[in-house]
Amino acid sequence: MLPRLLGWDPDELDPELRKSFEVALHGGAAVALLITRRDEIRGELQGFDLRRASVLLLSFLPAAAAGFSFERIIESKFGGSRATAAGLIIGGLAMMLADRSPQTRGKGEAGWKDGLALGIAQAAALIPGVSRNGATLTAARMRHFSRDQANLLSRTVALPVILGAVGLKGARLARRGISRRQARWLAIGTATSFASTIAATDLIRIVERDRALAPYGAYRIAFALLILLRMTADRGNRTAR
Repeated sequence: MLPRLLGWDPDELDPELRKSFEVALHGGAAVALLITRRDEIRGELQGFDLRRASVLLLSFLPAAAAGFSFERIIESKFGGSRATAAGLIIGGLAMMLADRSPQTRGKGEAGWKDGLALGIAQAAALIPGVSRNGATLTAARMRHFSRDQANLLSRTVALPVILGAVGLKGARLARRGISRRQARWLAIGTATSFASTIAATDLIRIVERDRALAPYGAYRIAFALLILLRMTADRGNRTAR
């Protein structure tokens, strides 16, 4: 959405390359999280058991299956500005409503049903505007997990999906081939995403300390309205010309 708000024309770009760039940005952030959250990840691995395995597997499979089977259809049918704005609004309202759920569940209480709920949420996030992090936070809060545990679950189930998407896009790009200039911009985007995530580590920790989700839901709705206003203004300018 940022290119549209800045007046660029992203439709002139190769859709496959544009999506690969977005996935590369997620990949840079994922590597940064692997570094900054290494103690947290080490603790999870040390206590890895069948329960944790079922949560990870079921949180991964729906998203992987939906992405592999329907990614191109979703991008072509739901990739417009209006659909993205709708995803932002619906996702924002869902976050705000889910955050009203009681915080009765904590660390070590996630089971296979929770993993499946998180997996469905990650699959739904293929729709532009829904947001993977927002969807998994919403699902975890609907399952009555505390806010800090919802954030932990959202981060934990993100890494396999993001790394899987990076691998899929990387294989496709390798098969089709890209120019040196395109490869350079992919590398710059990934490095910038990595660096900004590292720099924001302390801010992320502060934000995740039992913060209500309502401000994030409101931000999503406000951003969606900004997009719709920009679309209306662009339509008016075209009509005037």
